[in-house]
Amino acid sequence: MHGHALKLSQLCCVLVTLAAVAPVLAAAPPSQAHLEPVLNAGINEPSALRFDWPMLRIGTGEYAEGPTGVTVIRFARPVSGAIDARGGGPGTVNPEFLQLGYDRPALDAIVFSGGSWYGLETVTAVNTAFVDEGYRGGRWDNVGLVEGSIVYDLGSRRLNEIYPDKKLAQAALRAVQPGVYPVGPYGAGRLVMTGAVFGCNTHSGQGGAFRQVGDLKIAAFTVVNAFGIVTDRDGRVPACNRAPDWPAHLQAPELKAKDLMAEALTTRKEGWPPPPAPNDARRNTTISLVVVNQALAPWELQRLAVQVHTSMGRAIQPFATEYDGDVLYAVSTAELTPPEDQRISLVNLGLLAGEVMWDAVLSAAPQQPAMPVPVATAVADAKTLNKYVGDYTFSQFATLTVTAADGKLFGRATGERDIYAIKTGAAVELVPVNATDFTVPGRYPLLLRFDGKGVLTVNPGRWQQVTNKSRR
Repeated sequence: MHGHALKLSQLCCVLVTLAAVAPVLAAAPPSQAHLEPVLNAGINEPSALRFDWPMLRIGTGEYAEGPTGVTVIRFARPVSGAIDARGGGPGTVNPEFLQLGYDRPALDAIVFSGGSWYGLETVTAVNTAFVDEGYRGGRWDNVGLVEGSIVYDLGSRRLNEIYPDKKLAQAALRAVQPGVYPVGPYGAGRLVMTGAVFGCNTHSGQGGAFRQVGDLKIAAFTVVNAFGIVTDRDGRVPACNRAPDWPAHLQAPELKAKDLMAEALTTRKEGWPPPPAPNDARRNTTISLVVVNQALAPWELQRLAVQVHTSMGRAIQPFATEYDGDVLYAVSTAELTPPEDQRISLVNLGLLAGEVMWDAVLSAAPQQPAMPVPVATAVADAKTLNKYVGDYTFSQFATLTVTAADGKLFGRATGERDIYAIKTGAAVELVPVNATDFTVPGRYPLLLRFDGKGVLTVNPGRWQQVTNKSRR
């Protein structure tokens, strides 16, 4: 005991050191282990997809602190599946099995996840949950099969590296329910974006659509995180943050995909906006699932996957680039086995499913953040501004240092990562919108909200990042 005892002077130093760092540690973001899942957010929104198909049960889980999330689509019994992967960077679990074309239905669930390759943990976590709950086991004919893919939602999109994990995935699995699928920034679509190829960089989400023709049922689910631009059936681009120095014909109220594509060679040249996308904006993936109830042979299911995936090139332009990891799963529940002369032909089935998938892609885009409008005069006195001064740490690599001078507020990224338009290095003025909200004018919306009690919220709403001021 004596050999491990601390001298009184040493103990005092330890206590003083702990007292000095404790407030800073208290202000740090929570660790991954302490995050609490938010389950089935958005299912009560009017935009949520509602459909009647008991074979499909869906659950979503999110970490609001990310934000990031996972979407689990569970089948009531094992089904047959196929996969079509394109683009330069797919991230999947066990795709080879679906390519073997076995007749026996074996697929239990499909998982979509954020977190890039770290999020693949969610796929295996759902499979082990099937063992834990006794639904699956160790017999050779009873081993669970879960397939899944990830999207990239890290890098400059947010200020931390929280990822969907085992706890989140298994919570989402336990929360599955039939007949409802939230669309927009929910589940795996919590922090996805589109249009980096032209610098549009608009928020996206997960989309879904359902159609029934007689007894035939088709459902499409997708997480749209595309490098290309989303395009509607009239050739319009629903959302794009356009650069102020784009030529006049690209500033028209109605932006057409064909006009952007026609300018593609020009727009990719250095010196003419949009500039080449930064490295971490070149990490994109659209992951999708199409489900039909008509029984299909393995080769038919594979051709359906190829046809529907190919059709998505109409809705996303360009599609499946080297910066995309696009993956589509096709599933048949085999509930509908009509006589041969009453079957929907494979080509027509693919045509219908392709249209449903286009609907799903278009449904993914949420209401975009409004561009903050600065005010011309000061809206807060020096005493109020001083309440906002301090260091705001979002993660070990992202800290915003806020200062005040001459009745103005300034911000500087003092970690290794930029805080969106606030760069590391020199401070930039935070222009007031009102007494609590400030912005940095630019091409992309940026809003910083101070509550005066030490809490800073960046981009309040579905994509917000929140932290507390470090106490000294």
